[in-house]
Amino acid sequence: MVVSGFRRSLSFSNQSIKPRKTLHVRSTSLPCRSSSHPVISQLKDEINELKSWNSSEATSACVCEGLNRLKIVHESLDDFLQLPQTKESLSCHSDLIEKFLEDCLRFVDVYGIFQTLFLTLKHEYLAIQMAVRRKDEAKTAMHVKNLNKIAKEIGKLESSVQSIGKNYLFSDNFDSEFAEIIRDVIEVTASVSVSLFGGLSTALGSRKPPRMGLSWKKVKIQQGIQEFQQINLEKLMGLRNNYEEEIKMVSKKMQELVEDCMAEIECCGERSFRSLINTRVSLLNVLTQ
Repeated sequence: MVVSGFRRSLSFSNQSIKPRKTLHVRSTSLPCRSSSHPVISQLKDEINELKSWNSSEATSACVCEGLNRLKIVHESLDDFLQLPQTKESLSCHSDLIEKFLEDCLRFVDVYGIFQTLFLTLKHEYLAIQMAVRRKDEAKTAMHVKNLNKIAKEIGKLESSVQSIGKNYLFSDNFDSEFAEIIRDVIEVTASVSVSLFGGLSTALGSRKPPRMGLSWKKVKIQQGIQEFQQINLEKLMGLRNNYEEEIKMVSKKMQELVEDCMAEIECCGERSFRSLINTRVSLLNVLTQ
């Protein structure tokens, strides 16, 4: 039985992302090293674009760009998995599909947890904003402490994705083109995820430096996402009534953070989450058909 996935949306919030090309002709010829199917060529181009994406700016816009590019890659991967030659090749390597399924499920689980944590994070910022307006130092301190706990939980998600994609074994008769695509998709998915989770956990609270030696990490997060770090919550807890203007300014920044930056990250994360589910659904269909 074919498992149905989510309907995909073609709307993008970040205008800097190149629109996907419409393919009018789909060839059913078997791929070879000298001439790839158009879908495969497009997928490779999108993977390379994501590999060249630079996350060193550590802004919410940059992170969202990475998430949107990741969504595009997984949509093209879904097209790739629908090709007859892909199904024919993967059907002979059930062990590989099961390993890929396992890794996709781990990504899905991580992003599902992240959505819950991020919703809690939004509520904490709104609660802090309310406590600041009321000059309630005790509640402000309590919610700031909660932010630190959330930071640690998001940091655990970063550690989880760092271990995904290891121990892939390919037999000698397995097409190297397929093997390269699978490795690359796992690699860029982990890279974008590390930038998202690492940038947030660093901005929200202190943590240990990220693990070194990861082959896919072209750029390592040196600082947290800027919009979150611009709000000095520790300083906020020490403000008194004579800092009325500064309190108003911080409260306004938090409102902008929640309504703009956090809303955009939440939306982009949701899209990536759904694209990951669709990838796993397509892999399940390869196994069951």
